[in-house]
Amino acid sequence: IDIAQTFEKFGKKKKKAEIAIREARFEDLPAILHLGEALFTSKEPNLYRWWDEYEVMTFYQDDPELCLVAETKKHLVGFVLGMIIEKRRSAWTYGHIAWLGIEASHQRHGIAKRLCLQLREKMIAEGVRMLLMDTQSSNIAALRFFEKLGFGKPQRHVYLSQTV
Repeated sequence: IDIAQTFEKFGKKKKKAEIAIREARFEDLPAILHLGEALFTSKEPNLYRWWDEYEVMTFYQDDPELCLVAETKKHLVGFVLGMIIEKRRSAWTYGHIAWLGIEASHQRHGIAKRLCLQLREKMIAEGVRMLLMDTQSSNIAALRFFEKLGFGKPQRHVYLSQTV
């Protein structure tokens, strides 16, 4: 055993894959859908939207410039889907970060932050004055992440349902 080679081998840090952030393209939609299917398994009911191909396609058709992906040279590792909301009789234009997903092996590398900040810049350029996001109250990791990005004033929502 060559001690020098052993120390050299263990002394080297594994190089992180370069991540590029760009607007999603139509051909990215299947990868976005499949990554979301792997990530969004709800333990709590979410009555007003759920992850499916219709959801992905709607965001892409309505605001394609607000659908961003993170990719290595090999494959897509993350995405964020957003939309701009304009209300009648309101001076405010809102930006909504609706879906954010990062492949498990690439989480905690700053990719989600980069995606959100780039989306934020695009929304500001479009006149957005307030950013909104929502997540389940049990998703502590997401709540902490968004608080670090400056989101605050969490509100608890109550959903009621009736089977008819």
